[in-house]
Formats: sequence, structure tokens, C-alpha cells
Amino acid sequence: MIYGIGTDICDVRRIRASLERNGERFAARILSEREFATWQTRSARWSERGVRYLATRFSAKEAFSKAIGLGMRMPMTWRLCEIASLPSGAPTIVLHGGLKTWFEARSLRVMVSVTDETDYAASFCVVEVIDPHQ
Repeated sequence: MIYGIGTDICDVRRIRASLERNGERFAARILSEREFATWQTRSARWSERGVRYLATRFSAKEAFSKAIGLGMRMPMTWRLCEIASLPSGAPTIVLHGGLKTWFEARSLRVMVSVTDETDYAASFCVVEVIDPHQ
């Protein structure tokens, strides 16, 4: 059964402007430790790659926050929600701390899709209640 659906579109130019104004502090506020390390590596190779990485993570976390119905209210925080990749390369969401506890207490699972184009990053997220009889 579907618990919630969320979608988000993010203007990559806005993310770039925030990075120019606030530097690494902006990325550190949005990204988990593991994501931040990946962002630094990608940014070092080609700054635009780092901007797009940050924009897709921002968008996916926004979509997830909408799908669970909390927005950016506790226990949902930027850093407790991590966008990772499965071995296949497909995006997945890894939760930490109180957000993970909240999510698991409701027997939920999540699917996420992330894409980006020159000026935009977009994400779609579906959260389901796990059927214990499956």
C-alpha cells in the first residue's frame, strides 16, 4: 500500500549560486558525511560535476520528505537522509538516526528515481507500507 509520493525539481543554477555564496558550508549542511566525501571528489575533478551531484541529492531528499509527509521537520533532516547507489547503479535511500527509527517503526520502504539535465535536477519518490504477508 502506498504511504506517500513525493516529487521535486531543483534548479541547478540555484544550487550553484548557493555554493558560490556559502562554499562548502552549504554542501555540508545538505549532505551526509559519505555524500560530502563523494561531492568533494567529484568537485575536485570537475566543479560542475559536484554541483550536479549536490543538486540531485537536494532534489531527492526534498522528494523523500514530501513522500513521508514531514517536509523538513524532525525527525527528517538533510543529513539523516542519504542518497546512495545500489551495486546496479540505481539510486537508493539510506536513513540514519532518529529518521531511520521513525521510518522502520512504520514498516515503510522507499523507491527513488533521480535525473538531471543542464539546468534542472528532478526526483520522484514512492514510499510504501511493507505488507507483512508478502
